[in-house]
Amino acid sequence: MISIIIPTHNRPHLLPRAVQSALNQTHQNLEVIVVDDASKERAYLPDDPRLRVIFLEKNVGGAGARNVGTKAALGRWVTYLDDDDYLLPHMVEISLSTLEKTTANPPVAVISGLQKVDETGKVIATRIPPALSPKGSHFFLETPEPGRSFHTKQTLVVERDLVLKIGGWDETFRSRVHSELFLRLNPECTLIGLPSVTYHLLSHSTERVSGNQQLRQESFYRLIKKHQDVFRNHPKMFAEFVYKHAVTSSEIGQNKAAFNHYLWALKLHPAHTFFLSAWSAFSQLSRS
Repeated sequence: MISIIIPTHNRPHLLPRAVQSALNQTHQNLEVIVVDDASKERAYLPDDPRLRVIFLEKNVGGAGARNVGTKAALGRWVTYLDDDDYLLPHMVEISLSTLEKTTANPPVAVISGLQKVDETGKVIATRIPPALSPKGSHFFLETPEPGRSFHTKQTLVVERDLVLKIGGWDETFRSRVHSELFLRLNPECTLIGLPSVTYHLLSHSTERVSGNQQLRQESFYRLIKKHQDVFRNHPKMFAEFVYKHAVTSSEIGQNKAAFNHYLWALKLHPAHTFFLSAWSAFSQLSRS
């Protein structure tokens, strides 16, 4: 019914929990596919007939590993779990139940809520996706409902054949892979957002791709260049996308890049960028 695909690279201490969370789903008609992207050390994994492990001799990156898993999947539906995160037990059940009951015209996919947690399990943040992103939209470039977040893309449950039809994951990206996929997926597929939290995103000190400063900048520009027409057609959210990148750049010490991106956001949509800046300043004052 569904294949849970877990790409992994050099995380033998974190992978077993991710795998166990996939095997512990309340919906049992599933398979778990671990794609080991040329790890130096292999993890000890449970002996379960629903688990398959594919070992790659050459490192192909997260997008490439996801493509290998997608092509090998036997399920009609696929979802992707990062090796340092884990699923809550009802994730598959409520996702497939929604897909079974929906009256929306196919193709339809589902996303759900996630929580960012620390290594003790303490919740740092909760994110709930937009309720509906109709086919023909461009997900995070649309204006969201209040209190909803586009940073829930890791919870995607989608038909395997549709992922392959749109070309799979773009292997030229090492970062921003989810954002890039969604800019091709949503124009072809309605996305239903569920208010239930189904996924825990682990905040930890171990090295991760999203923390690589050079990759972040390269993938940021690559994403805009590849989808430049779509970005230009959404100037308000384009400005917000650039502004948020400026904020993150500042937080990790890339001050020159942060300044340049802030000026870029101002040029794209002055009013919205000023609003975002004012709201950020107000929020910081409220917390102090």
